[in-house]
Amino acid sequence: MTRGVLIVCAAVLVPCLVFAKRGAPAKVEPVIDQGIRYIAPKDDGRRAYIEAWDVRTNKKLWELTVFTNRIDPKLEEDVQWVFIKALEIRDGTLMVTSERGKTYQVDLTTKAITQSELSWSPPPDAATQLNNIPEAIEKAITNGPLAKNYDVSFRLNPFYLHGDFNADGKIDVAALVKQRSTGKLGIAIIHGATNKVTILGAGTAIGNGGDDFEWMDSWQLYSKARRAGERSVPQFQGDALLVSKSEAGSALICWNGKRYAWLQQGD
Repeated sequence: MTRGVLIVCAAVLVPCLVFAKRGAPAKVEPVIDQGIRYIAPKDDGRRAYIEAWDVRTNKKLWELTVFTNRIDPKLEEDVQWVFIKALEIRDGTLMVTSERGKTYQVDLTTKAITQSELSWSPPPDAATQLNNIPEAIEKAITNGPLAKNYDVSFRLNPFYLHGDFNADGKIDVAALVKQRSTGKLGIAIIHGATNKVTILGAGTAIGNGGDDFEWMDSWQLYSKARRAGERSVPQFQGDALLVSKSEAGSALICWNGKRYAWLQQGD
């Protein structure tokens, strides 16, 4: 009997452990410029740094931290590590690319670091978005039974997503919400067939995401069609939500047939 229980527990826990760990970082080829070799060590998950070595004497000249990874204690630490993915010398400047695709320019004379500008558009103001709230969100949250406990949040753009999240063939709505009593952020999923609402975050913990999604700075729909083309992604029912934190980890929120589950994806 005991052995049977242990086997069942192992079967349940192993997938969780796998998803909570990030993969090994890719090897970064060193670059050489004017007799100096630049490398990107991978021995510190909390910071990404480079080292300069004299090619002739093989002596280390200096090291420089390019960016750091802010660690959220509520999440698994290793999935928040972001390493350097590539180095390139361009017109006397060392170009450093992170695993998240961000590029940093290092002036090799002054060692000044400049991050390349990213295209970003701020979300519309709250007053504008209040006029664009879908009817399902208004009925359930804005003017519904959840109004006394939750507000719709416009912290990210878009502030809501459509998808068949519980695989019943009906279109559901996921909206960003904030718990009134604590200010904690999260997601409300409103099922189209029943108008039943599930709160994730915003005071209700789920997986490594905890009960406050303040850490989340982007989210998007992860459709069934997209999942079908990626073998490394586990099978689940319906569409999913891909929630992310820049220069850190990401996770899928998906329906397992009974409830919404958290699948850590790392980078």
